[in-house]
Amino acid sequence: MKRLLSIALLLPLVAHAADYMLAIRDHRFLPAELAIPSGTKVRLTIENRDDTPEEFDSYSLNREKVIAGRGTATIFIGPLAPGRYPFIGEFHEATAQGAIIAQ
Repeated sequence: MKRLLSIALLLPLVAHAADYMLAIRDHRFLPAELAIPSGTKVRLTIENRDDTPEEFDSYSLNREKVIAGRGTATIFIGPLAPGRYPFIGEFHEATAQGAIIAQ
């Protein structure tokens, strides 16, 4: 019974995440830099508006996700310490670059 109560008390903390969005268009992330509050769990939705797939890849965020052409993907990040967390589109590294700025 105690265990169920503990889980029930934690559910609102786990379920709540701030929502942010990135788009991919012409093999570029829009916006290229996304500011989020530090110390907050974030749900990041990535909408690929190109016809070809792209891979969101970030070593510093420890996240990697392929987004199909005209597809959408959701990843969770954070809570993050203040700082700059770069990411790239691995299939188009020359143009698909950006960063999450936790402040």
